[in-house]
Amino acid sequence: MTEAKKAVILLSGGLDSATCAAIARSEGFELYALSVDYGQRHKYELEAARRVGQALAVRQHTVVAVDLASFGGSALTAEIDVPKDRSADTMESGIPVTYVPARNTVLLALALSYAETISAADIFIGVNAVDYSGYPDCRPEFIEAFGRLALLATKAGVEGRTKLSIHTPLIELTKGEIVRRGLALGLDYGMTHSCYDPGTDGRPCRRCDACVLRRKGFEEAGAIDPALRDGGS
Repeated sequence: MTEAKKAVILLSGGLDSATCAAIARSEGFELYALSVDYGQRHKYELEAARRVGQALAVRQHTVVAVDLASFGGSALTAEIDVPKDRSADTMESGIPVTYVPARNTVLLALALSYAETISAADIFIGVNAVDYSGYPDCRPEFIEAFGRLALLATKAGVEGRTKLSIHTPLIELTKGEIVRRGLALGLDYGMTHSCYDPGTDGRPCRRCDACVLRRKGFEEAGAIDPALRDGGS
């Protein structure tokens, strides 16, 4: 029997990362989940990541703390208001204050360290360059550049023992296509959390960019969001 290949999955607990993890699992990878507590205001996503990891039977789930809130500079890590009720045109017209400086660079660097430690050649990240809020570190150019860096920056890459691959199965999908893909894989989106500015009880605001894009995805997929139906996020 062929041993399953190891893969590190960056698991935030949101819709995209959960779908990405489900895709990786469906492709036969043994999943090593990595979640990062970076000082985000929406810490409910970390509990959602735990639920998703358990549901997908990840081999190991590691949570790392990296305090990006000590730098601030983002509505997700500082006392800056999260934008609400933005139109699709507005979301596509610039980089919003919810952008966390260099976040995906930091997350991928951690995933790279984890992957090299466990001798994994594959990293999955749920970035999306179609329905997204204008983040520069969700673009294909960034992923391609980081892939080149990974080969130069690791012992495994320099010695040629491992050719690291960064998988972005969602990068060219619309939110509706992402939701349909996850539902087809049997993913329970009721476990996930997307809201940038939840209430003290974890309920979604339903007005931030993340909530708007999530709603758009379920509407396009012709499906009901179980998280909202059940009072979740």
